[in-house]
Amino acid sequence: VQLQASGGGLVQAGGSLRLSCVASGDPLSSISVAWFRQRPGKNREFVASIRWYGSVTKYGDSVKGRFTVSRDNAKNMAWLQMNNLRPEDTAIYYCAGDRTNYYGDYAPEYDYWGQGTQVTVSS
Repeated sequence: VQLQASGGGLVQAGGSLRLSCVASGDPLSSISVAWFRQRPGKNREFVASIRWYGSVTKYGDSVKGRFTVSRDNAKNMAWLQMNNLRPEDTAIYYCAGDRTNYYGDYAPEYDYWGQGTQVTVSS
């Protein structure tokens, strides 16, 4: 599976962005999907994840109540809706996938990674 993330950009604090992750090669339905982010000088941080058929999701503590992960297997796409953005959300965001339906926060468990998309939140 090849993953490609897009939708990043520059937004003011309190604003919203919607990131997209499109799958090619094998269908998106064959993998769980997670979002991670990496801020300068920091380790990659778990943001959110969603299992194969979208019935189970998981969020990092810093984004609960502000971010929503979703997917549409028919479209081979997943999304990360980010609301009430804060300057500390500034990072490169990556989508990742796992063929065993793992949806935890341990990045090395994920089999597939897309290139990142930059999100910058100004104060």
